Amino acid sequence: MNSSSLDDTLPQPPITEKDGSQVTIKHLDVLDAKEQGLNEVASDSDTSLKDNNPITYPDGGLRAWGVVFGGSVAMASYALSGPTKVYSRGRLGTSTLTRTTDYYTRIYMTEHSPSAISWVGSVASFLTISTGLVGGRLYDRGYCMHLLYGGTLLMILSLFMLSFVEPNQYYAVFLAQGIGMGIGGGMTYVPSFGIVSQYFDKKRTVAMSIITAGVCLGSALLPLMINQLLEKPSLNFASVSRIVAGFMTTVLIVACILMRSRLPPSEKHANLADCLKRFSRDRAYIALITGYTCFALGFFFPMFYLQLAATTHGVDETFAFYSHETKLVILNGAGFMARLFCGVIARKVSIINLAIGSAVVCGCTTFAFMDISSVTSVVFIGVLYGSAAGIYAGTMAALTSLLTDNEAELGLRLGIAFAVSGLGELTGPPITGALLTSDYLWWRPAIFGGVLVLAAAGCFMTVKYIAKDRIKG
Repeated sequence: MNSSSLDDTLPQPPITEKDGSQVTIKHLDVLDAKEQGLNEVASDSDTSLKDNNPITYPDGGLRAWGVVFGGSVAMASYALSGPTKVYSRGRLGTSTLTRTTDYYTRIYMTEHSPSAISWVGSVASFLTISTGLVGGRLYDRGYCMHLLYGGTLLMILSLFMLSFVEPNQYYAVFLAQGIGMGIGGGMTYVPSFGIVSQYFDKKRTVAMSIITAGVCLGSALLPLMINQLLEKPSLNFASVSRIVAGFMTTVLIVACILMRSRLPPSEKHANLADCLKRFSRDRAYIALITGYTCFALGFFFPMFYLQLAATTHGVDETFAFYSHETKLVILNGAGFMARLFCGVIARKVSIINLAIGSAVVCGCTTFAFMDISSVTSVVFIGVLYGSAAGIYAGTMAALTSLLTDNEAELGLRLGIAFAVSGLGELTGPPITGALLTSDYLWWRPAIFGGVLVLAAAGCFMTVKYIAKDRIKG
């Protein structure tokens, strides 16, 4: 081996300059190459870390709680998605099978039956919930704010269009209230929960329970406001509709200003069929939505029939006459307080235990409708059922989100959960009304509703057993 080859293979000693610094004059190209390679590796590592970096949540702060307030305001408008709860269920009954003395039947739509009128509210409520199935998918694809703004605009337009409806124009009322407001409310439903989930992790249950409290607040205050306005001789139906539309426009604009999407949508969107196939293999999720369906089928019986039950069981007639307003205050007031604080309670006893306990209380309370004998019993049932139902409603969205391992699927999972509840809301009241009959056989719908709600509690127990490692809140 010659000397030149040795010079090429052996590392060269550094040359010391006059100032004492050392400079390597050989293999600079090798060092540069190594440095460049290390930089490339570091760059790839940084990119990988960014891709795998977990999502962080503020879990508080003025901006985050402002979003919660905006969501609560938006959910308060949900009380108007079933307007016939205000206009068409009257003072002495909440079913088309009972004697209604509602505004539409008595004054504005005398040519149409109470049964036909009740379909307006039923369809609106169903669309509000079931539209979440489509809205959830759009939310996952990044159309969150589009849904919020579009739903707000549609609700406002529908309210103002209602003021131009002439008496006995059933099709116009059905389109404005049933279709327009139902779809508009449904478009804002999923974003109200989805946006909040982008700001909270540990406190998500608390935040979502506060949002659901807005429904009770709107359900108590808006009907009372509308009833008071309709009783004024100087105001007709068109004027009242415009006043309500103006008020709700202000409320919904405030919600749109406060609510802002925080996280970018996922760049990878799974095929809908693949998502549904994956959901069908999630035993905990299947048990959960089965429980939602059972609960929704029996849930509305006490809320719709508390007033009529008081009347037919011989409770004081004066109390029964004014129990329309009383029922709103008792049920929704108790529900508001329960929803407001259920998130805080859930941090102590876990959210799944709250869902189970509230379903058991609701089911047992439903059986009490077989024998209501005094004003005290009416108030007790109203407070107990309203509180338990409020706790259940406060856990629904949060519990669904806890079973969502992939945030990109949250909207679709919420949409499916709301849709199955909408089916129960659409079919439950007519079934219980048919079981009640004109002879007021209270034991039949009471057993039907109570058993179904207790079955829902059983489904939630199954969820607790299957997904005990996934449910931490």
